[in-house]
Amino acid sequence: MTHLSDQELTALETRLRDFDPSVRAAALAEGLSLLKQGAVPTEAEAEVANLHCHTFFSFNAYGHSPTSLAWLARRRGYKLLGTVDFDVLDAVDEFLNACEQLGVRGSTGIEVRVHLPQFATREMNSPGEPGVLYHMGVGFTSSHVPESVRHILADLGARADKRNREMVQRVNAYLDPVKIDFEADVLPLTPKRNPTERHLVVAYVRAAQRQYNDPAAFWADRLNTPLDKITAMLPESPALQNLIRAKLMKKGGVGYMQPDAGSFPDITPLNQLITACGALPCAAWLDGTTTGERDIHELLELLMSQGAVALNIIPDRSWNLANPEEKATKLKLLYEVVELARELGLPLNVGTEMNTYGQKLMDDFDAPELAPVRADFIDGAYFVYGHTALGRAAGLGFQSTWAAAHLPDRRARNAFYTQVGKRLPPGRAAALNLNDQLTPNDILAKLND
Repeated sequence: MTHLSDQELTALETRLRDFDPSVRAAALAEGLSLLKQGAVPTEAEAEVANLHCHTFFSFNAYGHSPTSLAWLARRRGYKLLGTVDFDVLDAVDEFLNACEQLGVRGSTGIEVRVHLPQFATREMNSPGEPGVLYHMGVGFTSSHVPESVRHILADLGARADKRNREMVQRVNAYLDPVKIDFEADVLPLTPKRNPTERHLVVAYVRAAQRQYNDPAAFWADRLNTPLDKITAMLPESPALQNLIRAKLMKKGGVGYMQPDAGSFPDITPLNQLITACGALPCAAWLDGTTTGERDIHELLELLMSQGAVALNIIPDRSWNLANPEEKATKLKLLYEVVELARELGLPLNVGTEMNTYGQKLMDDFDAPELAPVRADFIDGAYFVYGHTALGRAAGLGFQSTWAAAHLPDRRARNAFYTQVGKRLPPGRAAALNLNDQLTPNDILAKLND
């Protein structure tokens, strides 16, 4: 069978990003059939990993749904892919199901801003916000949340909704006569009522376009930016959206409100939610330059004492830099934090985010700068996938009582799940008849058969 035309392939992939889950499901079924027929061009599988991809359930700059991300991995030959969304677990079941059908090693996670009182006076991975920490959970196996911790997840959504609505009030007052209505202009941009600042920005850009035939002068005035620069960015460019967010919604902007101890939840209930779901609390590293991250050993040991068992890194912002001095400094810090993770027994969860225009679909794993840490990145991805696959198939994930009984040593446990991730093809775990009567060696033997 000949390949689909570019127009036909674009139409299929557009439906994979539709807000309606039934449309996405039908498009995936059609895509699977076309793949079997050889009608869809694909690239050879490569040992690369992006375990930090936001979906449209928070914000994906390229409009990807969980299903379309799995499809992207299959077509591009990405061996390991993982999703992360702010404050919600809506992507988990859809993404993992799609990955199993498409033959992709998949994992899923959540990202939340929390308050860390022990570092209340130090900035960590949220610049300009002392005491505020981006924290993650990775390796979820289901969107189902135990009843005992559902209130924690509900609280995350309520807090985010309150922050967004209050920000809209402040920005509306400043941009008047350009205003947006949260219900009418923002929520339709999301599939499940979980907007982010980036959705607010899109709504404001479109509101200005409705208000003015040529909104360049308006934005030049309100953003205090030369008119020629704004004109070059219109009508709805990524550069304009990034500028609006930076000028109006980040620190120093009219929409920004400096957080205090009550703005975000404590890390303890978030870790309770993550572990109750059988997932892995995961620390997150920015670039090592903030006051708190200069004390990274202290910070990681604190987070580990509270349950963290992995470390998230966004590699591109530590080496892919134009300024030679900045690049040298941040690359050195990247090597140092990876070495510290090795010493502490923290597997790595790496990726590109995909929630800002211009971010890569996949890190450049062949870059010479990443050669000293590439194996750590790949092993970490296999670890998270191995945990996910065993947890999903038989409840034998890293946090299980089975794992604690058979593999009490952290490094031995890390090594086991990494080996599982390397040996277990996607979608095959259910056929292995796994159960808690097996030993780790029994399971590895099954994977060798």
